[in-house]
Amino acid sequence: MITTRSARRLLFQSSSAAAGILLHSKVLGSLDCPRPRISECHQAQAYRHNNHLARQVPWVSPSEQSPTLDKTDLLEFNKVFPDIVRDLTGTGRHLDIPRATKWFAKVLQYNMTGGKRNRGLAVLQSYRLLAKNQNPSREELHLVTIMGWCLEMLHTSLLMTQDTVEQADTRRGKPCWYLASDLVSNAGVALNDASFVETGIYQLLKIHFKDKPYYVDVLELFHDVSHKAIMGQVMDTETRADRSLQQFTMERYKLITKYRTAYHTFQMPVSLALYMAGIRDEETHRQAKTILMEMGQFYQVLADSLNCYGDPEITGRVGTDVEDGKCTWLSVVALQRASESQLQMLQECYGSKHPENVAKVKQLYNILGLPLTYKTYEEQTYALLCTQIQQITRGLPHKLFFNFLQKVYGKDAYIL
Repeated sequence: MITTRSARRLLFQSSSAAAGILLHSKVLGSLDCPRPRISECHQAQAYRHNNHLARQVPWVSPSEQSPTLDKTDLLEFNKVFPDIVRDLTGTGRHLDIPRATKWFAKVLQYNMTGGKRNRGLAVLQSYRLLAKNQNPSREELHLVTIMGWCLEMLHTSLLMTQDTVEQADTRRGKPCWYLASDLVSNAGVALNDASFVETGIYQLLKIHFKDKPYYVDVLELFHDVSHKAIMGQVMDTETRADRSLQQFTMERYKLITKYRTAYHTFQMPVSLALYMAGIRDEETHRQAKTILMEMGQFYQVLADSLNCYGDPEITGRVGTDVEDGKCTWLSVVALQRASESQLQMLQECYGSKHPENVAKVKQLYNILGLPLTYKTYEEQTYALLCTQIQQITRGLPHKLFFNFLQKVYGKDAYIL
């Protein structure tokens, strides 16, 4: 978890630099220019000064451009979780299979606790800005909170599947569900439980929203986004399996990020809030989606950079993208710039668990000038996103989007 302001600035710095590539065709084209040859010492020094450099980026005051985060939001959000579990497993439901409902309760309690709730809270915070009634009733906010929990359940089901397929060790500070040997007998059970969590979404939607005018809209949205997220996981898994690295292209990277991350992390919270606020205008949804999907790309590049360069004592996690052979912004740009001999080294070392091979890859990133490239694109992308937000029409509050941007770039930056 990010604990210092400087670390948060570093997060966005990574992201913005890289994400500019995803937003500017001109910037993207510049990657094919002759690569800079910069000493590793200078690269390290430049990266250590990222916090100082970040202060030179046009800054949008959180007090002016984003809503104040109510510190009680998370507490109130979490208070609803026992109701969610009761709705799905409580007395009166599936009386003929009590063992299955008890098992489902264990699945929910183990996997749905410990996270940051950023996606679910984003639904609530977005609704407050979009609702026609500036003072939503307690009942309205309760329903929005339940919708936020539905999105959290989608995210959790995706994580459970991802952890099982990728054979990850920990999630949210404890062993991944498929490794909880006292509860789960094998990976097949864990995958089934991931489906269990996802199907619970539709039970909740039916219980609480079937009489609402937006019921069909949100139902279709959940089906659509969950399908896209699975497609993103398939593309990611397929790309990792390519030891030749031929599939590590910027186009492929953007597609993986779009389907695996951006839809359900950035677009969906706002889309759900729009529907619940009674806003169905297609152009409004299109404008919101456009800027939010770009922020999703922006965020993923940030996460890629932090995975490689972040301090585990600050970030709370040890980055393993190189060891896992992930298609990241860093790996893609390195491949674009690499000579034949460097390409051969990447093919031999990328995806290796051996520390020496991992060190070779990260050393090459420095030789190819990626940290400095990163800084440049960060500044350009942040400025572009600010401009795009200011140009949004259709009555969408700019504060809504600056709130997301602040979470990526500002003092409240986080890893989702």
